[in-house]
Amino acid sequence: MACPPPRSGGERARLLLNLVAAQAPHLLILDEPTNHLDIDSRRALLDALNDYEGAVVLITHDRSLMELVADRLWLAADGTIKPFDGDMDDYAKYVIDRARLAARAGKGDAAAAPRPDGKKAAAQARAQLQPLKKAQDAAEQKVARITKTLSEIDAALADPRNFKRPNELAQLGRDRARNMENLEKAEAEWLEAAEAYEQAKAAS
Repeated sequence: MACPPPRSGGERARLLLNLVAAQAPHLLILDEPTNHLDIDSRRALLDALNDYEGAVVLITHDRSLMELVADRLWLAADGTIKPFDGDMDDYAKYVIDRARLAARAGKGDAAAAPRPDGKKAAAQARAQLQPLKKAQDAAEQKVARITKTLSEIDAALADPRNFKRPNELAQLGRDRARNMENLEKAEAEWLEAAEAYEQAKAAS
């Protein structure tokens, strides 16, 4: 008797993970493994990865998964890949600090450049940059708000008192998936706003 094919993304993901694990490889490369998984499957994946004796290369936007599974982080930046000494909070701070340093450096370069029109030109430049700076700040605050919400959801998911409330757990899972999508979009918006601001400062 043939088994019916998997009907959902979660079922397909579980089937593929089981097939991979059955071969007992020494290295796993997982790209967004928690996508489409329900709460129970996600918890089983976390346990399986933590018990796995081989090496795992994990590609994911799931911050909670990284914090609970990864024991080593690598930073890809400036054309290099090197070990990152810190956790995900340190990485978020690193990204923000780096953007702020670039903004200060750009500001210093702009101040050193000659201004043929004096105060009037400087005022016009500030007026043009102000909306871009506000957009960057707003995007940064949005990322911070969503990150905080995700931390609160993860804390609720890890609370043993909620394990006996399947309906609430299911809703938390849906909320987390929605906020992960929102975070990915917010981070893209922040990067776009920061780049636009830096380019405008360099051109002013």
